[in-house]
Amino acid sequence: MQFENVTAIAEGNVYFEGKVISHAILLADGSKKTLGVILPGSYHFGTEAAELMEVVAGTCQVVLDGNDEKLSVGAGSSFNVPANSGFTISVEADSCHYVCSFLS
Repeated sequence: MQFENVTAIAEGNVYFEGKVISHAILLADGSKKTLGVILPGSYHFGTEAAELMEVVAGTCQVVLDGNDEKLSVGAGSSFNVPANSGFTISVEADSCHYVCSFLS
């Protein structure tokens, strides 16, 4: 996945003692995405805006808030998270790389 004509925010967001790190990019149309890596472990995130999470490398397991179903998501796949919600993401081996798009 490649993005053209973006502004990259050099300072990253570090979560869970450095086990999840993301960097924001601002696209020419004004939209924002984050690009990140998740190291092995299980983490819960809350959302304000709806999100599209695209896995670009590795695999993870995802449980959306209010749901018992565990989704297995690998490279080339994605999942949606509703606004004002959240999800638990688990990575068992290696790392999982993602692109998060904030949806309006």
